Amino acid sequence: MVLRSTLQIADVHWIRGAACAATTPPSLLIEVPHGATDTADFDALAAQLLSPLPDGLVDFFHVNTDVGAFELALATAQHRVASLTDSCVLIVRSRIPRTFIDCNRRIDEPPEAYRAGRVTPGLMPWVIAPADIVLLRERHAQYLAIVKAAADALSPTAGVLLLHSYAPRSVDVEVNLDVVKNIRAAYQPEVQLGWPVRPEFDVIGRDIDGHSHIPATLIDALRSSFGAFGWTVADSATYPLHPSTLAWDHVMQHPGRALCLEVRRDLLADPFDPFVQMRISTAQVDQIARPLAASLSAWGTADFL
Repeated sequence: MVLRSTLQIADVHWIRGAACAATTPPSLLIEVPHGATDTADFDALAAQLLSPLPDGLVDFFHVNTDVGAFELALATAQHRVASLTDSCVLIVRSRIPRTFIDCNRRIDEPPEAYRAGRVTPGLMPWVIAPADIVLLRERHAQYLAIVKAAADALSPTAGVLLLHSYAPRSVDVEVNLDVVKNIRAAYQPEVQLGWPVRPEFDVIGRDIDGHSHIPATLIDALRSSFGAFGWTVADSATYPLHPSTLAWDHVMQHPGRALCLEVRRDLLADPFDPFVQMRISTAQVDQIARPLAASLSAWGTADFL
C-alpha cells in the first residue's frame, strides 16, 4: 500500500532530517488517532450521515477531540530530525471525528469492555442508520489500513508514539443520546471546578492488572525533562492500557517500543475553551515538544529492543 493522505480519512506526513535519504525508513511513527479537531471535520462527516444526530452535537465534538495533539506531533518530529539529522519521522493523523466512530477503538467490544477501560464507545449510540454504520466502518477500516502500512514501513528498531490530549479535569459524563445536555451541565462553572484536576502528562502504559508495558528508562526521561518546568508525569493515573483500544495493539506488537501519552489541553490551547475550535499556541506547543523530543532521543534505539 502506498502511504499517502486520504481525504477525510487520514493525513500522512513524512518529516526527514537534512541528512536523511529518501529511502531511509522512519525511526519513529507518531499516530494521532483523534486528530480530527477542526469544526470542518465534524461538519463534513455530519452532512453525509442519515442518522438523527443530537442537537448541538458539535459541542461534544469540541469537548471530546484531541486538540493540539497534531501540532505537538509535528513540532516533536521537527525537533527530533533537527537533532538526529539522518532520521525520519512518520506522522499519521486521523481526520475521522471520534464523535461518530473512534479510530482508537475496537468497534465490536461490549459496553462493559469500554467501561473497564474507562473509555468512550467505538461506535457512538446516535449512529443508527444502517448506511451510516457501513460508511463509518469502511472509513475506520481505511484508517487502520493506513496505520498498519505506516507501522510496516518502520525500521526494525523504530518507536511508536501514540499522542493524545485530554481535558484539564476528569469530567464524568455518560455518553448517550443526552450527551450534549450532559456535557453542558458538567461544564457549568459551579460544577466544573468540582471535577478532579488531571496531571499535565499521563503515560498510558499499565494494564488493568497494574503491569507496565513502558520501559522505565523512558518514563524517567520524561519526568526529568518535564519536571524542569514543574510538570507532573503520571503513570496510567487517568486510564489503563486496555485491549478495547487499538493502542493496546501497538504496545503488544512493538514490545518496549511504543508509548501512549496524554497531554493536558490547557498546556496547548490559548485559551482553553471546551466548546469551540481552540487556537493552538505555537510557543506553548514548542515548550512541550522540545523536552518530549529530547526524552525520545535519550531513550535511544537500543532501548526500544
